[in-house]
Amino acid sequence: MRSCDFPRNPEEKEGYRLIFQDDFDSHILDRGKWFPYYLPQWSSKLNSKANYIIRDSLLILQIKEDQLPWCPEFDGDIKVSSLQTGGFSGPLNSGIGQHRFSKKCIVREEQVTERLFTPQFGYVEIRAKAPVNPNNVYGFWMIGYEDLPERSAEICPFELKGWQASSEEPTIGFGIHPFDDPSIEDDFHERSFNINPENFHIYAANWAPDKVEFYIDNCLVHTSNQSPQYPMQFMLNIYEIPSSVTGVQTAPLYPSEFMIDYVRFYQSL
Repeated sequence: MRSCDFPRNPEEKEGYRLIFQDDFDSHILDRGKWFPYYLPQWSSKLNSKANYIIRDSLLILQIKEDQLPWCPEFDGDIKVSSLQTGGFSGPLNSGIGQHRFSKKCIVREEQVTERLFTPQFGYVEIRAKAPVNPNNVYGFWMIGYEDLPERSAEICPFELKGWQASSEEPTIGFGIHPFDDPSIEDDFHERSFNINPENFHIYAANWAPDKVEFYIDNCLVHTSNQSPQYPMQFMLNIYEIPSSVTGVQTAPLYPSEFMIDYVRFYQSL
């Protein structure tokens, strides 16, 4: 088991050009890069607003004790703090909107279109750490901008379910979900790795026109021979999942935290 932080990668990457980077060096979130709400069309900006701090050049997404569920009508008691690089939805009372996780979802608050960073093809990496907390899920993923319903697949370089984790050999999720994209087959995997997620590690995906490769600490762990063919946006999240879902009776820890050192995206030269 790696018992220390995996070091930062250099900014320069051979054969690639860096087109997006946030090192969180400012104490203020860069609103030119991040939209600090989670799918607000299904709820509201008030309920879905992220809790976070930026400290010591780290973004720390938080779930706080007084935080309310983000969308009780459609998602029960789940709490979330999320940053996105885009946002799109249809008119009030329609079913049009990004990541319609339930067919019951209806637009409850119309949103102004946000398209901050929505690339197509490239190499994305995040350096992050997540405390082993059985009540939380931590994730970094990309979704189709979903201006058309079929542009909805997900590429997930990193997902950690706290109730499946330990500091010795956690189960980490990665892969592709199709959602409403008929051209994509589900290729999502959960595997144990000999790392400590409470230390910093690098999780990455190389999204090419014909495949997606997944990496942990610069080591290839899976190749999917399919690829979404449309722009995608970032989703960076911490969730609190109620015990009725997880079966875990441990009391939540507050604040729950997900620490991100940097996020980068490269395109090939």
